[in-house]
Amino acid sequence: MIVAAAREELESARKALPGRVAVVMTMGALHEGHAELIHQARAQADSVIVTIFVNPLQFGAGEDLDRYPRTLDADLAICEAGGAEVVFTPTPDVVYPREALVRVSAGSLGNVFEGASRPGHFDGVLTVVLKLLHLTRPDIAFFGQKDAQQLAAIRRMVSDLDVPVTVVAVPTVRDPDGLALSSRNRYLTAEERRAALVLSRALATQDVSAGRALFDAEPGVHLDYLERLDSATFEAARDGDLIVVAATVGSTRLIDNLPLKDS
Repeated sequence: MIVAAAREELESARKALPGRVAVVMTMGALHEGHAELIHQARAQADSVIVTIFVNPLQFGAGEDLDRYPRTLDADLAICEAGGAEVVFTPTPDVVYPREALVRVSAGSLGNVFEGASRPGHFDGVLTVVLKLLHLTRPDIAFFGQKDAQQLAAIRRMVSDLDVPVTVVAVPTVRDPDGLALSSRNRYLTAEERRAALVLSRALATQDVSAGRALFDAEPGVHLDYLERLDSATFEAARDGDLIVVAATVGSTRLIDNLPLKDS
């Protein structure tokens, strides 16, 4: 497995990769959810690139950029165990060698739900995703369903800007108790983690009103939103095919969602 920190190292490694190339983009602090992304990429491509980059553009004022976990040695071990051929581990000055005058806009998709709570977040996500797609030049890119709004924005960007890549969604990986795996789960105390199970329990009702009632009974959790919507546009819809939820448990913001297969 080649670990590339510089653009030139990545370019050299990319040229040597045979066949269909897949990319898995991460911010590190890898867990079993990321391992499943790598596994799916390994199963559907001849070569796999993993990127590990904590992207400053997608963090707003007061968010957890500085305390975001950085566990590179453990991350590399997961990548190697998953069969990745190349891991790209750039620093911010490699990805952004100069101040960017042009960035990607998520448009209306970036102003609702997570975008309303985190202004500019999806512009930062799309900007780095497009840059990494150009740098890695994959045939196929794998993203987790847990970040459903991010997935929708990336799919729309790829379509609107004619980016030559196939985007594949991988279902959310959960702990046995139902909590969606997230790098931020490590911030939770034991009691907060118990309280956080209300997110998956609310989704399991498949009913927005019933789900909100569960949050009312969990005073340690602050509900931001729980809505049913169209997964492609993120517009609220009573007959939508996705239920999304976001809540703060202690000082940790968590998101989750449930695709409704019968819609």
